[in-house]
Amino acid sequence: MNSLHRRAPRLALLALDLAVNFAAPALIYDRMHAGWGDVDALLASSAPPVLWSIGSFVYRRRIDALSLIALAGITLSLLAFVGGGSARLLELREQMATFLIGLAFLFSAAIGKPLIYPLARATMARTSARALADFDARRDDPPVRHTIMVMTLVWGFGQVAHVGVSVALIYSLPIGTYLVAGPVLGYATMGGLALWTLLYQRYRTRHVVLGKAPTTNAT
Repeated sequence: MNSLHRRAPRLALLALDLAVNFAAPALIYDRMHAGWGDVDALLASSAPPVLWSIGSFVYRRRIDALSLIALAGITLSLLAFVGGGSARLLELREQMATFLIGLAFLFSAAIGKPLIYPLARATMARTSARALADFDARRDDPPVRHTIMVMTLVWGFGQVAHVGVSVALIYSLPIGTYLVAGPVLGYATMGGLALWTLLYQRYRTRHVVLGKAPTTNAT
């Protein structure tokens, strides 16, 4: 019973998140597109997820690499709706945020400064000073650098692949259907990347020859 009480706020937050990002956009578009047209209905349906993202960012009041990426995503999503165009063009422009973030991961790997490093460091800075110190001390160890580089590349290619699938869905599904399928794909992509990161981190921890790799979970 105590466990259920502890989990209740998380379950309530998850339900609210699903309502704001899945149900509300689809419902708003369904009710408004006949009278307002596809473009205006799509703009109205985007309001709940964007406001939810802004509210979450303000509530956390935390400035680090992870929150800056989230803020960049919010800003790019807002810019996607500037300039008008067809409903499908708006949906395509909204993918710009994910695409540019994916490119940022890949570019950071290409120049030898993988983004997973500051993300992992920001995560550990909030949880364990000892783990952070150990991570900083071993950041240049070849096994650690290899782990971080692979994670960065997978997250970069994963985000770019997500955009590719999204573009295919935008052109193959009705707008109302995509408003449901798009968030499902987004959650599946992020969840899959987070799960892969956790499993890969454990694999590297167990199999790295030069000792135990420090935690690098950026999710």
